[in-house]
Amino acid sequence: MSDASFFTSEDAAPRAIKPAIVNGLRLKCPKCGKGKLLHSYLKVNDECASCGLDLSHQRADDGPAYLTILIVGHIMGFALHIAWVTWRPEPWVLATSMSLIAAVSALLLLPRMKGLIVAYQWAKRMHGF
Repeated sequence: MSDASFFTSEDAAPRAIKPAIVNGLRLKCPKCGKGKLLHSYLKVNDECASCGLDLSHQRADDGPAYLTILIVGHIMGFALHIAWVTWRPEPWVLATSMSLIAAVSALLLLPRMKGLIVAYQWAKRMHGF
């Protein structure tokens, strides 16, 4: 029996990457864009409540944390330099404000990066790692 007999026509159809990624960044189901992707801060739902898409096998591991650190680190590096050159605040003020901004930014960005990676995996039929 060939492997092709196990796939339905829906499995063979190409999946659009851009809409899936946009839905993932919105923390919605990559397929329908309606159901919630996460049921707590970083836990992926087992299935979409709207379309029934099985998400139980999706795993993102360290990818979201890596992307979050990469993005926040670069933005904060430029912001630190600009703030220091422009305003010359006291070092403790600069350190405290930049640390607070970095922590809040990372906490807001982390679930969205998880949504992005799960949506990309779904669009590319990776089904986790």
